This record gives sequence, C-alpha cells and structure tokens, in this order.
Amino acid sequence: MEATTSKRTAPKAAAAEPKAPKAVLAIAGSDPSGGAGIQADLKTMITNGVYGMSAITALTAQNTTGVADIMEVAPGFLREQLDCVFSDIRPDAVKIGMISSAELATVIAETLRKYKAENVVLDPVMVATSGSRLMKDETVEVMRRQLIPAADIITPNIPEAQVLTGIEIKCPGDMERAAELLAEQYGCAVLCKGGHSVSDADDVLWEKGGATWLRGRRIDNPNTHGTGCTLSSAIASNLAKGMDMKTAVTEAKAYISGALAAMLDMGKGSGPLDHAFDIAGSGRFMKRW
Repeated sequence: MEATTSKRTAPKAAAAEPKAPKAVLAIAGSDPSGGAGIQADLKTMITNGVYGMSAITALTAQNTTGVADIMEVAPGFLREQLDCVFSDIRPDAVKIGMISSAELATVIAETLRKYKAENVVLDPVMVATSGSRLMKDETVEVMRRQLIPAADIITPNIPEAQVLTGIEIKCPGDMERAAELLAEQYGCAVLCKGGHSVSDADDVLWEKGGATWLRGRRIDNPNTHGTGCTLSSAIASNLAKGMDMKTAVTEAKAYISGALAAMLDMGKGSGPLDHAFDIAGSGRFMKRW
C-alpha cells in the first residue's frame, strides 16, 4: 500500500488595499540625540497618523546637555532635497524649523512658492532657552520678507515674538497684542507660546476674528528638549489631516501635554519627550481621519 502525502495549501492572504496617508515634510536641522529637530519631527508625525518626510538644513552635534557644533548644508543641496520631495510625494503640509542662514531661508521660500505649498507651519527658531540669539539679523530679515508671508501659521515663543514685534511681553495682554500685530502684518495665524511662564503654560492663538486662549497646566517635568519642534510638527500633521486651524492647534497642545506628562527620563541634561506615549494608550492622536 502506497503512502499518500497530504499537502495543505495555505490560504492566500487577502490583498491589502493601497494606502495613501497624508504626508508632511519637515525642513529643519538634525539632532543625533533624537530629542529635537528632524528626529523629533518624524516621531511626532508617525504618532499623529501621517507619513513624515524630511529635508535637512543643518547637521548638529548635540545631546541633552547642549550643542557642540553645527554644520550647515549647502543651499544647492537643500534645494535638491526639496525638489526631490515635492516632485515625487507632494506634502499635504510643511513644517519649517531651524534655518541657520539667509541663503537657506531664501531657498525654502522660493521652493514654497514654486510648488504652491499648503498648510505651512513656521517655527521661528531664533532664541535659545538661555536667551542667546540663534539667527543672524540678515536671516531674520529674509524670514520676515519671504518666509512668514508664505506661512499659514507661525509659532513664536515669547522671546521670539518680542524680536519679531519689538514689544516687551510681560503679561497675557502683551502676548495677545503681539500675536495680533504679527497676524495683521503677515496675514497668517499666530500661536504665541507662553511656556516661559513659571506658573502656567497658556498659549494664545490669533486668527482672523480674534484670539483664542489655550489654557494649560504647567507639568513639573524638567525634560523639555524638543517641545517647540514637537508642537509645530503636531500642528502640521493635524492640518494635513484636514483639521481647521483652531482644532489642529488644540489637538497638538493636548498631544504635547501627554508627551510631557509621560515623564520620560533620558540623558544627563534636559531630556526628550515621550513622543510614543499614545501608542500604548487610546490611539487618539494616531487616527488618520
């Protein structure tokens, strides 16, 4: 009697439907420690339900204790990066962070106009936490003339809003006035961040029609490396998903509050946020809409 061999054919897996999530481009510097810059941007984007892309303006040598060195990329190379992205996977939103020279700022502005970029979020990284100026006057001037007018929203903190308006900001009323002046001058929404206050983390969003205060409880966490990068990338992600400006900013603020409250503790200095806190949670921010 011949033995028979039974062959079981594995059931074919159903073909997955093609996916085309919303895409967001981050234009910023690289942080090898992963807490800020492009690395923080991409973490924020994937945990907020969008496909992240990047164009690097500078390579930094830094960690949680400080910045050791910066190597700026050539303007022509930045232009090539941007052209490669826009000509292949058109971004639904663009986040702009660290810009170290007027030449790089000009390349970015020209590219935004060339491709008619939408949902542009500009984080004007001008002043360090220590108070030191990070951007030369000529770069600030190009930002004023070319980049801010191309933005849908800018996200200055109090020191940066002071540089852009010339107003000394001492109270919530000053924050609101600075946001209003910038919005009127440049025709974009303005989120003036009040996180420099000791007692609270209230921000003011100025859009056409007036101000919206976004109240926040200060979270007692010394690890705040990359908060500005994270917030602006979350806003860009939300705009790409189709949220209106107020909702996009409100949800981004909730996301960053959660990332801070997760109390990640890494490094010897001011450490990074927990960008992935929501993965094991409700998944609220990862929804693709």
